Amino acid sequence: MSKRKKFTHIFEKIAAEHNTTVGEVRREIEAAIQAGFNNPDPKVQEQWAKIPRKGDMPTPDELIIYVIRQAKQNDAGTLLRRYFRQK
Repeated sequence: MSKRKKFTHIFEKIAAEHNTTVGEVRREIEAAIQAGFNNPDPKVQEQWAKIPRKGDMPTPDELIIYVIRQAKQNDAGTLLRRYFRQK
């Protein structure tokens, strides 16, 4: 299963909660990623540099994977359960 397909339900849930489409959710996340990468603050750039990615900028899926890992490391189970259902 591809990572994109694996996390589709997350984007579907967010889209449903905000009465929009999965495509629009992805575009908004991509815009936020772009804005973060364009932030000249060295501390902000340092944080973005920590996100594993294949290209120049992380994809929405790569960002979600990173956020999930960080949340798990910080024991944020309640937040994770809101968006993830067991399959």
